[in-house]
Amino acid sequence: MKVLVVNWQDRENPLAGGAEIHLHEIFERLAQRGHEITLLCGGWPGCPPRATLDGIEVIRVGTRQTFALKVFSHWAQHLRDRPFDILFEDINKAPLLTPLWGGQAHPVVCVPHLFGGTVFQELAWPLATAVWLSERPLPLVYRDVPFQAISDGTADDLAHRGIPRAHVKVIHPGVAFDHYTPKASERAKQPTFAYVGRLKKYKGVDLVIRAFARLADPTATLEIAGAGDYRRTLEALASSLDLGTRVRFLGFISEDEKLALLRRAWAVALASPKEGWGLTNVEAEACATPVVASNSPGIRESVRDGETGFLVPHGDIDALSGAFRRLSASSDLVAAMGVKARAFAETFTWERAAVETEAHLMGVIQRGGRA
Repeated sequence: MKVLVVNWQDRENPLAGGAEIHLHEIFERLAQRGHEITLLCGGWPGCPPRATLDGIEVIRVGTRQTFALKVFSHWAQHLRDRPFDILFEDINKAPLLTPLWGGQAHPVVCVPHLFGGTVFQELAWPLATAVWLSERPLPLVYRDVPFQAISDGTADDLAHRGIPRAHVKVIHPGVAFDHYTPKASERAKQPTFAYVGRLKKYKGVDLVIRAFARLADPTATLEIAGAGDYRRTLEALASSLDLGTRVRFLGFISEDEKLALLRRAWAVALASPKEGWGLTNVEAEACATPVVASNSPGIRESVRDGETGFLVPHGDIDALSGAFRRLSASSDLVAAMGVKARAFAETFTWERAAVETEAHLMGVIQRGGRA
């Protein structure tokens, strides 16, 4: 296959997140299997306009702020006549309306990462409204397009928006469990909880801090890794709760530092109202570390309640704190859940996700683009 992938960022972008990891892990493997993969994405100030990443041809246009405005023009001028068999759009933040592009890049398959109403928890209302409105044409423009969703929760969300459920193929992401491995000797001696991810308002990190503040154990600590514009607010919250050095903001951390954090934590916490999947949850589980998370769409598929961690009603600080308390009171419970967490994580492989994606795309091509 000759595949054109369109996403607003690539893995090397300093602001890349889970969506970029997901995309790269799959299409890197498809490139290794002999397919020709081209990624059209946004760049960042000073970045090279072209690169080759693990066999993927990367073309960078504009920046995070201007990519959506420039991508169609670049495609029309430079890529329209290339003999792609299929276009794979990663709908990230704002749909690019690729089914309307026409030309030889069709048929189209899409994987969605949509905000929905949660955007109003993150952005000022004028910008939030613009993002929310940009998602409204989805059932009109994409109704006959095959979708690939990373969770049943995402598939259900698409159905709620008007995309026929039969048009959606669910392919769960994998996890690099040969990298994320347990190491019992690195587990912290005292109860240690962690959050790993962007520091954005909609992520619910404030709920994690408030729940942690209710723990009576003065030896327990909470380590928060990641960058984002919500950090100052979170630091002020921790200070107002007199948590002192019990809450540590680590900022952006390297992969090695992330692995060390996941290994030493007694549990990783994620309290957002909605996620496509919850990649960090499975990475933690691969390190035999339990997860405490909101029982939210997407997230609930990456945690087995009572086995690999605890799912609590979203926004219920008492329940969240109660889960922390149960784990902080018993290192044996942490270890027992960790064993089950590792076994669960091993069921999610990137090779399986790549093979299933390959079969899905080839099937769409053979059907002439029909969902």
